[in-house]
Amino acid sequence: MFSINTTTEYAFTVFDNTSSPKDNAFVEKMNLVISFSVIFVTFIAMMSLGCTMEVSKIKKHFIKPKGMAIAVVAQYGIMPLTAFCLAKLFHLGPLESITVLICGCSPGGNISNFFALALKGDINLSIVMTTCSTVLGLGLMPLMIYLYSQGFSNLESAVPYTSIIMSLVLILVPCSVGILINYRFPKYSKIITKVGLSILLIAYVVIGVVVGVIDGNKVFRVTAPPLLATAALMPMTGFICGYILSTLLKMNAPCRRTIAMETGCQNIQLCTTILKVAFPAEVIGQLYLFPAVYIVFQVVEALFLVVLFRCHQMLRPSEQGGQGGAGWSGSQGGKDRAGRSVVAISDEAGDSKVAIRNESFEG
Repeated sequence: MFSINTTTEYAFTVFDNTSSPKDNAFVEKMNLVISFSVIFVTFIAMMSLGCTMEVSKIKKHFIKPKGMAIAVVAQYGIMPLTAFCLAKLFHLGPLESITVLICGCSPGGNISNFFALALKGDINLSIVMTTCSTVLGLGLMPLMIYLYSQGFSNLESAVPYTSIIMSLVLILVPCSVGILINYRFPKYSKIITKVGLSILLIAYVVIGVVVGVIDGNKVFRVTAPPLLATAALMPMTGFICGYILSTLLKMNAPCRRTIAMETGCQNIQLCTTILKVAFPAEVIGQLYLFPAVYIVFQVVEALFLVVLFRCHQMLRPSEQGGQGGAGWSGSQGGKDRAGRSVVAISDEAGDSKVAIRNESFEG
């Protein structure tokens, strides 16, 4: 059983440490820098997302937890099964199979919150879902790994609970700060959101370049066609299945898009940590970099869906003509007790209704 000595390594550990002592010292410094950078960027980004949340809507999801229940079923039902089926389909070896399975059993990642925002989904539901999947991951993740690996030796006990708890803290604390800012100082919320998302984008690019320059040659060792195909199919399968499941259960459009993102986006940092903790370096080899390959496909495919959605949004107003404009899902007409015409219009989320009295219809 292997352990990690410093808490920062729980956040993000990507570089190999099997080289010379001099190289190891450099690797440790880079791991430390990247770990603190990820913690800082995640805090700012989650605080900016918190600025888009409303307490009343969060309460609604807890009072009527249908969306959360669907998300849990999708996250810990669809993704582990998808990983298992793909490993069987491509005849992956035992070590490759368990690597893919760990990735599939991970809880939802924070990046899903940003894609839900880009897709005009229900950001309140997205944050609640990410939090719930992380909390439930304390028990469901080792359970799913145990079931699908058929009792793989000591793997279920190797799940780093401290890392999962830290991930939960990195979600709840900054989001709470953002919610408080949105409640007390709403005029600053949009500014903080834009700044936070800009910092997130720049940070991901910089960290990606650093990782690519230092460890890029090792990534090619895990790019065998079967693993590439698995990494490409897993996130898209999650997106599609999550959307279909939520559609069958009659969720509204923003919730369907949110659940799709929550299903397909995995907590890659946690997956990488588990691979580093559970296996000796000489056993896992370069397979601990598989999550890095996975997240590339995850981001590219999610961005592709965002572009498709945005193009659809641009074309939709011209298709709808005068039917109420984008963002409104339908209307119903009738008369009130005084005989006046009334039109009720509901938004796409089904939350708002506006009654319009049309005096021109009165006799």
